[in-house]
Amino acid sequence: MGDSIAGAEGPALRAALTAAGVEFENASSDGGGTVVNGDRMSRQLAKTTWKELKKNIAAFRPNVIAYQITTYDWGTRQQQRASYEKFAKAARDAGAELVIVSAPPFKVDDFYKKYESAIKSAPEVAEEVAEAGGGGVRFLDSARLWGTDSGAAKALRAPDGIHSCQQGSAAFAKWLGGELGKRYGFAPAPPEEWAEGSWTDDERFTKLGCK
Repeated sequence: MGDSIAGAEGPALRAALTAAGVEFENASSDGGGTVVNGDRMSRQLAKTTWKELKKNIAAFRPNVIAYQITTYDWGTRQQQRASYEKFAKAARDAGAELVIVSAPPFKVDDFYKKYESAIKSAPEVAEEVAEAGGGGVRFLDSARLWGTDSGAAKALRAPDGIHSCQQGSAAFAKWLGGELGKRYGFAPAPPEEWAEGSWTDDERFTKLGCK
């Protein structure tokens, strides 16, 4: 789950997990995906996310729900905490564990500037919720993969400075697949088995101007 950043990572993640024998459902949402009931806009987006989550849980019956913090997780720390705690309970009630992954570094342009403090606090609050969650919720800091500078070569951002192209998506899939494998007892498939598959032709990458 997540926004369009997670959406761009999804094709590679599906290929990597499928190659490892893990069932995968992409529940990301372009221009939305947040679970945070914060300001007026995020509340509207979250309303849709919660509705879709209920349907996806019923249809897919996941044992792990992975949520990448979105660029729309706007709200106070209290609103973020309440929303992540609600999310953890929803996962637990469904018999699943919740894995919250911090967003990659992205360009904070004029649109995001006024939400910069919420963007900064979201992963901090998510980590606190995970630490207090009694094992049913985990937090993974993707800065270990990307670093913290969206302009650095390590961040592997697309030309828009926000999403990833094929190389970045493959790097994320390799990293997250490895992290999930360690925690949930499966062996990630070697990249040579999936990294150059048909997923690289996904139209998302064309729209992002990826080469």
